[in-house]
Amino acid sequence: MAPAISATTAEQLTAIIDSVPTAVIMADQGGAIVLANLQAQRLFGYSSAELLGESIDMLVPQSLRAQHRELRAHFARDPRERPMGKGRDLIGLRKDGTDIPIEIGLNPVTTAEGVFVVSAIVDISERKRLEARFRATIESAPIAMLMIDQAGAIVLVNAELERLFGYDRGELLGRKVEVLMPGRFGAAHPGLRSQYLGSPEARRMGAGRDLFGLRKDGSEFPVEVGLNPVRTDEGQLVISAIADISEREQTKTLRLAVEALERSNLELQRFAHVASHDLQTPMRSIASFVELLGIRYADKLDAQAQDWIRRVVESVKQLQTLVDDLLEYARVDSPAQRFEPVPLRDVFAHAVLLLDATVRETGAELSCGELPVVMGARSQLVQLLLNLIGNALKYRGADPPRVHVFAEREGDQWRFAVRDNGIGIAARHHERIFEMFQRLHDQGEYPGTGIGLAVCRHVVQRHGGRIWVESEPGRGSVFFFTIAEGP
Repeated sequence: MAPAISATTAEQLTAIIDSVPTAVIMADQGGAIVLANLQAQRLFGYSSAELLGESIDMLVPQSLRAQHRELRAHFARDPRERPMGKGRDLIGLRKDGTDIPIEIGLNPVTTAEGVFVVSAIVDISERKRLEARFRATIESAPIAMLMIDQAGAIVLVNAELERLFGYDRGELLGRKVEVLMPGRFGAAHPGLRSQYLGSPEARRMGAGRDLFGLRKDGSEFPVEVGLNPVRTDEGQLVISAIADISEREQTKTLRLAVEALERSNLELQRFAHVASHDLQTPMRSIASFVELLGIRYADKLDAQAQDWIRRVVESVKQLQTLVDDLLEYARVDSPAQRFEPVPLRDVFAHAVLLLDATVRETGAELSCGELPVVMGARSQLVQLLLNLIGNALKYRGADPPRVHVFAEREGDQWRFAVRDNGIGIAARHHERIFEMFQRLHDQGEYPGTGIGLAVCRHVVQRHGGRIWVESEPGRGSVFFFTIAEGP
């Protein structure tokens, strides 16, 4: 087909449009191509001779040609400058059969030969690739993200936002972003959004204020929101990154509770020390005065009176021991006692040294196997072994006491054992003995405060472990406890 334009006009127009860096094609009202510049020839892969006189439909995929003819007819009825197919994806067809995403701007041109349509065609393949990469990045982000337009309508959401708020993206696209906010915030948000768009910049939203998201099920949760403006051909958009800080708030609450507990423990420590001093001082005075009375008037007191004095002195000393044990129980939670690598063999040696007098008095035999390094508070671990070994020496049987301390691996912890040949403990008491003020021997040779094993359990629990006993009367006891391994 011959082009419906004069050779002179075609030559003049070709000289002009060949210098344009955009693909340009001019067609007559019937859709026949009358001009195609060099950029158009490169874009579609045709020579000028292959294009001139052919229908513009040859550059449109077969599946879209019927629709394209309708659009051309619509433009012919109202020819004016406009973008073609606004809001729709446009596809061009190359000579090699491959598709290319394009944008088209239409301009009617009136010449002596009639009205023609000039199409400026832009290959947006790279833009589509970048957009796809951008969407993939947003989609794969581990944080909830959405994009809104200037009117506050949601134009993009990712999978994490769907999961966080409980919506499918089809339920959100096109809706106002206020749907994701509790009602008490929604009314003020449009004004805040307009204020932000007046001076858009990357920043946190609501700095200094508590922000909350609203799930589809109506539940609320605390959030932090980061805003980033994005300038596009469609206007100013805003990307919002939304973080659920529920766990952080719970951690914050827990941290405040721990700090309050540590302050309470510190106050308990102060109280315990003051109480210890205020109680121990008069008790020492009582014991001293009663002992002096017994010595000074020994020749004037009968056996019963001397026994009463002895009982008073022993009771006062027992009360002093009780205060010391209570003080030790309170000291376990002291925030000043930080965990560090502690060799348990050194702890065993220290406990044995402190028990030296009792060991010599009873003829006890104390031994240990290979003991590991653990993370713990050294003084508390010394007190733990001191109590367990001390009990074995105190509640001894007919033979000289024998105590052996050893350790075995148990998962990611160490299981320790303190074995003795003492008098043993009935099964019905195995749990009870670790409670406060539980004494199995209230009278006679083995006076105790009933706090020592409670202190042991308290220490083990603070070290993330547990403690238990295996024992039978007359067969000795084995106290087990677990502690995490050191570095």
